[in-house]
Amino acid sequence: MTQTPTRPQAQARFTVPAKHPMVTVLGSGDALLRVIEKAFPATDIHVRGNEVSATGEQHEVALVQRLFDEMMLVLRTGAPMTEDAVERSIAMLRDEESQAETPAEVLTQNILSSRGRTIRPKTLNQKRYVDAIDKHTVVFGIGPAGTGKTYLAMAKAVQALQSKQVNRIILTRPAVEAGERLGFLPGTLYEKIDPYLRPLYDALHDMLDPDSIPRLMAAGTIEVAPLAYMRGRTLNDAFIILDEAQNTSPEQMKMFLTRLGFDSKIVITGDVTQIDLPGGTKSGLRQVQEILQGVDDVHFSILTSNDVVRHKLVGRIVDAYDRYDSRAAQ
Repeated sequence: MTQTPTRPQAQARFTVPAKHPMVTVLGSGDALLRVIEKAFPATDIHVRGNEVSATGEQHEVALVQRLFDEMMLVLRTGAPMTEDAVERSIAMLRDEESQAETPAEVLTQNILSSRGRTIRPKTLNQKRYVDAIDKHTVVFGIGPAGTGKTYLAMAKAVQALQSKQVNRIILTRPAVEAGERLGFLPGTLYEKIDPYLRPLYDALHDMLDPDSIPRLMAAGTIEVAPLAYMRGRTLNDAFIILDEAQNTSPEQMKMFLTRLGFDSKIVITGDVTQIDLPGGTKSGLRQVQEILQGVDDVHFSILTSNDVVRHKLVGRIVDAYDRYDSRAAQ
């Protein structure tokens, strides 16, 4: 009987500098260490004092060594390491396509600090999306719920306003649930549109002093309005976000894109799997990918279930629906 040759064992040792308490590296109750051990089941990882050793197959040991190096780089910036951050770091290190950027580069990129918290990308695709917003005039963020596509765009808008790159922020989304026939709804204009724009207000409240928001809106520095109110305007010196763009018609999408004025930036976000348009109406977001793909200074950022930053179960739910839709289409 032929025996399978055993792979040579490798060992690596890593010393945590004394200025970093081991609890920041291993987690409260060794929670981070357990995440690492689960991800590298064939590797023996031992901790003694401030020294970590790993023994196992050479490639896996090298990954564990790199992981601890990356964790230390993150901790040195003052950013915390969480179980989620460790899991995402391991995924990035294992992904051949992500080698251009390191986990530390992704997890320490500060977008906006506000009200005692810092908004950062949490995945490689999120970092590339944020970088694309810096580099391009028109950016599409397309992906499922929970991938941070709207939230990160809002953070970049507030950052641009605070750094005086733009004079105003314009936030819009199609009020498709009301068929945009807002005249049929009771109440004032703001009472009518509030339910459709509430997610944008919620994000603003995370990023700005809530007391300043009414003042900024009264001054026109921040404008939140349904897509129908964009018609006929030219939007100069503004950071413009169109949210829920899967619910635009092709005509509305063209109308919105042609509002672009000088010194402005547009970010369009949507999820092509959640279209609420009446039957037979084509989504402007689906069509625009065919029309503008390859156009200079227009960028499409695609986010996936791997970029969901809500509860872990949300990513699994998104994947389950994708599988169901694939089977139904066969």
